[in-house]
Amino acid sequence: MTEHGEQSRIEADEARVALAGARWRARSRRVKLYRRVLPIVILVLAGGALTWTVFRTVMSGVERKASQSQEVRLDAPLFHGQDAQGRAFTVGAQGAVRDPDTGKFKLIGPALKLNLGGRKVTELTADGGIYDEQAKTVTIGPNVRISDGGTGFVLTTPEAVVDTSTGNVTGSKGVQGSGPIGTINASSYAIYDQGQRVVFDGAGDNKVKGVLTPKGSGG
Repeated sequence: MTEHGEQSRIEADEARVALAGARWRARSRRVKLYRRVLPIVILVLAGGALTWTVFRTVMSGVERKASQSQEVRLDAPLFHGQDAQGRAFTVGAQGAVRDPDTGKFKLIGPALKLNLGGRKVTELTADGGIYDEQAKTVTIGPNVRISDGGTGFVLTTPEAVVDTSTGNVTGSKGVQGSGPIGTINASSYAIYDQGQRVVFDGAGDNKVKGVLTPKGSGG
């Protein structure tokens, strides 16, 4: 009985040793596999990332060149036109870039003149602007300065929209001005008939609301 129990323990020990050996060999095979596969995976990922980076760089360059080649850049452009009543206007700028997709001109340092005839000229200047020839609008800003030849007022505002088909100028981002009858502060404004009539409107702290007409206009 004693010999049989000793034999059983020996067999159990041999089984545990055999099992441990099998596990060690399996782990060793996995380690060898990882050592072979992981460098390949790392190289593939690094190569893919490098290839993608080079591809995007090349494509960005091609797209930028294609875009630049389609842009039309103008130095000191001067656009001439007439409103529906045949009155002349000019849209000048220090520079302009034509967007090939929209056909709109991005203006740098725009300067507009709406000619009422004689000495009555409304002039507008700003830091930038967009001239949409098809929609017949010029939107300028920021730092808009309007010298109105009809009322004698000088207005400053963040933005002004000029309808080149009518010559009307509008803005809804606040306006300050000074002129023959004092100063004015309003929320919005509109200059009609190329300066013959100026309408201010206000809300909140800018309660002003009124209409200015130059002398001799009959308004």
